[in-house]
Amino acid sequence: MVLNEPKLDEVNVLASGANWCWPQALHRIFQPRGVNLLVAENAGEFVNIIKRKRIHTTIVDMDCKAGGLSTIKVIRIDYPMQPCILLSSESCQTVLSKALGLDVFSVIDKPVDMSILREQLNRLFIKKYSSSIFAD
Repeated sequence: MVLNEPKLDEVNVLASGANWCWPQALHRIFQPRGVNLLVAENAGEFVNIIKRKRIHTTIVDMDCKAGGLSTIKVIRIDYPMQPCILLSSESCQTVLSKALGLDVFSVIDKPVDMSILREQLNRLFIKKYSSSIFAD
């Protein structure tokens, strides 16, 4: 833990919904840290939730119904600085280039290794919010 670290009052992470146990897996990482998980099924829901609530980062699945890159493009229209992590089952050069063009913080291969996700969340929160909430 970093001394004199700023305290985040309420931490909210918005993630793509999924038909598998993804939300439950995230809950196991977030609950012990007091992080709230919100879930969106499509790009419109992402934007509506971001409008209503302070979201610290979004985790977008490339395979979500609206398409991960398309969802991030829609988010970027009104929220160009919103931190995003992209999950992809196909991290080819094209996907990585498009993600870079959309200023995605990180692209994580699927199936998701939860320790890698936690490490990336830790890097993001240290860089963006000076908070080590996701540190061991």
